[in-house]
Amino acid sequence: MNKDQKFPKVTISVINYNDKKFIFQAIESAVNQDYPNLEIIITDNNSTDGTREEIEKKTSDWEERRKIKFYSDLSGVCGEAKNGSYEKNKELKNSRQFSNRRQDGVEFVKYIKNSKNIGFGRPHNEAMRIAKGDFILLLNSDAILTSDYVENIIKPFQDEKVGAVQGKLLRYDFDKGELCKDKKNPKLNIIDTTGLMMLKNRRIVCIGQGQADEGQFEKEAEIFGADGAMPIYRKEALEDVKLPVIKTRNTKRKKPNKTQNTKHDIQTDIFHIPYSIFHEYEYFDENFFMYKEDVDLAWRLRLYGWKTVYTSKAVAYHGRGSGDSMAKSYIDIIKERRKINKKAKFFSFKHQRLMQIKNDFPSLLFTKHFPRFIIKEIGAWIYMMIFERFTLRILKDLYCDIPLFLKKRKMVMAKKKIGTREMEKWFM
Repeated sequence: MNKDQKFPKVTISVINYNDKKFIFQAIESAVNQDYPNLEIIITDNNSTDGTREEIEKKTSDWEERRKIKFYSDLSGVCGEAKNGSYEKNKELKNSRQFSNRRQDGVEFVKYIKNSKNIGFGRPHNEAMRIAKGDFILLLNSDAILTSDYVENIIKPFQDEKVGAVQGKLLRYDFDKGELCKDKKNPKLNIIDTTGLMMLKNRRIVCIGQGQADEGQFEKEAEIFGADGAMPIYRKEALEDVKLPVIKTRNTKRKKPNKTQNTKHDIQTDIFHIPYSIFHEYEYFDENFFMYKEDVDLAWRLRLYGWKTVYTSKAVAYHGRGSGDSMAKSYIDIIKERRKINKKAKFFSFKHQRLMQIKNDFPSLLFTKHFPRFIIKEIGAWIYMMIFERFTLRILKDLYCDIPLFLKKRKMVMAKKKIGTREMEKWFM
């Protein structure tokens, strides 16, 4: 980030798929940012709960509000805007200055409507491709930004080697409309995550998840990676780590049984051909319909020599759908896993193995960690075979996907820029 550039452009990408309970709070929190130079890209994955049409109706209002924020803040009346004086600043749209500037073709809010549900990574990739921002923030639909989040989250990018930044996410209860509190001390908030940690057995955990916020995570620190709920990336870093799309002729997918509830049918969401078949590059792995895309990208950023930093100054709220705590014992891990829905379990398990094939550091590092890895891996497969019954489906998918991911691995390893010693310190 150019230190002389006071307001570098930031793009916020948010995806909606039947998220009526959350989506409007998420979008409003983006629109209400104090930071002036924002571009907001909203993508709907063919929602059927009425949100698709409602978002379209509200887009012009959000566009107008961001124009007023942008022009008022950059015209020296930032104080009024930051105090939330929307009605006062609305008068600017009739001023000569605003009328002239609005002819410049700047679009502050973009709305993309997909004809089908294409998951998490693919629509974000599309937003990244068209984003005009120097930095790109991915906002989960079940998350709420505090008004100064963007202003604070971009500060660590003063270090030009920082490719991603993680803020402090606090757990939010959307049913009650309030932050979750610690049962033992109701005055304390519950931490959702302060970033991703990679263990030596290759399990990924969210740092601080489920802990009471007692000020233990106030220090800025470098971490393995940013959690997918609200990461922000340097566009330059994304361009550096993007991979060519490997085109395949395998375009077939199984048709769901009409008697099944396709909304929850795992089969309906399996695509063996990348959505970006018409694009040359991907940032998130488009063979992942959902889950582990954030870890995969975080791993690649590390391999390519980019830093990821956590800052406590940027605070946001998140209503996490799975995983209540940073469980480490096998009993606690099983308890947490039983809370996760069937689709999440399936994709998480499969994508974890494919991600390891693609990114795991070769030679001595994996050999050194192998005893811990194999114990965890055997236990995971035994548990899945007994309690989750995904074995045949996952084995079949892995058999089909491993050759593709070996090709991806070859591309990743050809561009890695760090050595074993540097990478080893990120496995805890």
